[in-house]
Amino acid sequence: MVGTRAVAPGPVDHDPPDHDQAVMARLFGHAMPDWSDRAAVAEFAVAGAEILGDDPAAARTRAGRVWDRTPGADPAVHLANQLGRVFARLDCAPRWRGRLPDLAVPALVVHGRRDAFFPVGDAEALARAIPGARLLVLDDAATALPDAAADRVAEAMLALG
Repeated sequence: MVGTRAVAPGPVDHDPPDHDQAVMARLFGHAMPDWSDRAAVAEFAVAGAEILGDDPAAARTRAGRVWDRTPGADPAVHLANQLGRVFARLDCAPRWRGRLPDLAVPALVVHGRRDAFFPVGDAEALARAIPGARLLVLDDAATALPDAAADRVAEAMLALG
């Protein structure tokens, strides 16, 4: 699990830290792009990366890759693929947070210390909820994992056994 929190979907639980409201306001204050325009979607990703402390060039490249592998050109599909907004429209019951203690597989929770969207406390809460989970906090990462962290993440995954 990378850069997430242990509460979705459903109502917000009060034990993990909340999002930084100033970051949220900046992030969601941007006008949505024309989801049928690849360049506009890429620039939207760049703007989000700048707010979140991620690499804008990597965000542009990643948005382009997601765009290119998305079948069809329906703007709603591009919105869902680029932002993961599909979860906002799902009714997932029962909530999966209550099922985390039942996991019986090795789990690695990876989180960027500079993540302005999900505080590190969210990752700590998630790791606590999964029996035997290991937490890997990357000091040089924000919301997106930098390519430079791939070896460290892979090593941590392999060490899970």
